[in-house]
Amino acid sequence: MTPTDAIVIGAGPVGLFQVFELGLLGIRAHVIDSLPEPGGQCIELYADKPIYDIPATQVCTGRELIARLLKQIAPFKAEFHLGQQVNVVERQPDGRFRIETSVGTQLLAKTIIIAGGVGSFQPRRLKIDGINAFEGSQLFYSAPAADAFSHKQVIVIGDGDAALECALSLVRQHARVTLMHRRDEFKAALPTLEEVRQLRAANQLQFIAAQPTGIEQSGGLLGALEVSRADGSSASLPLEALIVLTGLSPKLGPIADWGLALERKQLVVDTASFQTSTPGIFAVGDVNTYPGKKKLILCGFHEAALAAFGAAAQLFPGEPLHLEYTTTSPRLHRALGVAPGP
Repeated sequence: MTPTDAIVIGAGPVGLFQVFELGLLGIRAHVIDSLPEPGGQCIELYADKPIYDIPATQVCTGRELIARLLKQIAPFKAEFHLGQQVNVVERQPDGRFRIETSVGTQLLAKTIIIAGGVGSFQPRRLKIDGINAFEGSQLFYSAPAADAFSHKQVIVIGDGDAALECALSLVRQHARVTLMHRRDEFKAALPTLEEVRQLRAANQLQFIAAQPTGIEQSGGLLGALEVSRADGSSASLPLEALIVLTGLSPKLGPIADWGLALERKQLVVDTASFQTSTPGIFAVGDVNTYPGKKKLILCGFHEAALAAFGAAAQLFPGEPLHLEYTTTSPRLHRALGVAPGP
């Protein structure tokens, strides 16, 4: 079990900035997120869309914002645990919290900051009888590793960047790929759309406007996907692997069972420190609620600053907490790596 000062649950923009604010106060942090990469909603929902209300930044995309935040927190060397969900939070006799994730990671921390946004993002799964038995063997809800399906027959379902980029990658691996969506319209970056168009014209990538309705099994394997075409006709598509990238849906998940005060599936906090109803556990960003709450990244940044001071009070009881400014503090300059160490 790995000990640390603080655990940040959520690697969206507010969770990442929380690492920065904790780092300024000398607090070490581990970050846990259910997604396979940092970014939260910024990456999953508007990676390439413009954001105009980040202070001193006229415009940036969600992807650019996350890249800048990761660069900003780099001096504090936070350890990331991605692709896993926090399932267990237990108070220990010494007052610390034991955290256990869905993949068995165990951490021991003095304080927890929940920055889970609107919840952990879970893939939208197919609702077809019998298909769940093939998840992890022939059915996948994330893009595969390079060369995982080289020369195999693969169906990719989806209409966004993730689905189209996955299909393109598989074609480059010499897989026989069929891209499927309910209609011949896509939501992806223009260069991606153009590459898909070219491969379709060259018959290197097949497309079908249809929706899945059932499966065919043979010898314990998933052999074909039954679909209903847009024109109402049906078809059976042979396959060796099925990759479903139809988006993510947020779920509050196990947080709802941790005994924290909730209001409309959001965590109630004290705005002096953004502490929840359980001492030592804080909540920042879209996951919390209080009078006057506004769901803006800017507001989440403010909450992260105050939560860091609240966490410091828990970690260093009885010690004075001096407000230092990054403009003038030699200690902060050393912490940020912009001045020589002692």
